[in-house]
Amino acid sequence: MSTKNKLSRIACAIGATTLLGASLLSGVASAAEKIRWQVPLAFPSHLIGLSTPVKHLSESLKAVSGGDIQLRYYEPGELVPPFEIMDAVSSGKYPAGYTWIGYDQGTIPALPLYSGAPFNMEPPAHLAWYYQGDGKKLLEEIYAQRNIHPMLCSIIGPEGAGWFAKPIEKLEDFDGLRIRFAGIGGKVLEKLGASVTMVPGGEIYQALERKTIDATEFSQPAVDKMLGLDQIIKNYIMPGWHQTLTTSHLLVNKDVWDKLKPESRALIEMGCESATLKGFAESEWAQPTALRDYQKQGVKAQVLPEPVLRELQKVTDEVLDEMAAKDEMFKRVLTSQREFMKHHSIWHGMGYLPRDFYKYD
Repeated sequence: MSTKNKLSRIACAIGATTLLGASLLSGVASAAEKIRWQVPLAFPSHLIGLSTPVKHLSESLKAVSGGDIQLRYYEPGELVPPFEIMDAVSSGKYPAGYTWIGYDQGTIPALPLYSGAPFNMEPPAHLAWYYQGDGKKLLEEIYAQRNIHPMLCSIIGPEGAGWFAKPIEKLEDFDGLRIRFAGIGGKVLEKLGASVTMVPGGEIYQALERKTIDATEFSQPAVDKMLGLDQIIKNYIMPGWHQTLTTSHLLVNKDVWDKLKPESRALIEMGCESATLKGFAESEWAQPTALRDYQKQGVKAQVLPEPVLRELQKVTDEVLDEMAAKDEMFKRVLTSQREFMKHHSIWHGMGYLPRDFYKYD
């Protein structure tokens, strides 16, 4: 074959590949229907890893669908208060909402096992359990009763254990504290004598400033810094025993979801998977900078002594067992998580280097 013919064939192949790619992209765009959703947020949209994934989700879906799928998100309280997002989506008042589902633990006790539970899995294991194990299926079963289709749409690592006026050296130091604490960890502290309250993220600074609470937790170092919590309290307690991870979910009204074309549903599912990865990367990138800034500003980051953590774990197991005895779905989810953690532990313990192999000065 002559060089001229070879080049001609290569050019034709490249052209065909280009046309095929364009056709596929065009097919994706044309397959998507016109979707215009108002999406209330539980957290301000600029909080790294916690709510920033919704921006990635919105922009990605608009781009890949050629503008057919547009999610317009609204800051907390603009449409509905953060604690009312689930009900607003369930009733069809809004087609979707982006939230920390642990806020609804009073209605659905099992939800904090998904949003971040004490002494639970770290993000890689949670993702394995959620996508490959029982997690996704059980969550969809939980929300089906509320006419909602849920999607994991963000995951970040452990929180800080909170901001306290004094260091924590023993369990008795929690007794009598007025503290803002979320999820199952709050129930653990109540068992230890603390007075636990739930305050939305945007109101925590004022609550500390007015001394209506003595201590608080909210999120990771970088997010807490955005809220200015370090301006009021200088004792930062770590690690986040009460939430070994934090997730956010996109909740979609099930009637709305079921009416979508399969192509549209697939795009939105993939958008949330992409947003989860993007948010986790953003979060892991931001945390060391925040901690080093704290050091420069005189914030004391205390790591809880291991004996205290072991005692907290013991109390946590008691609380989890008590909750499981009262709610069948909580028991099913907890049992599934515990079984996977036991199975996963051989890899978790042997496959990864011990944490002190990271250099830290």
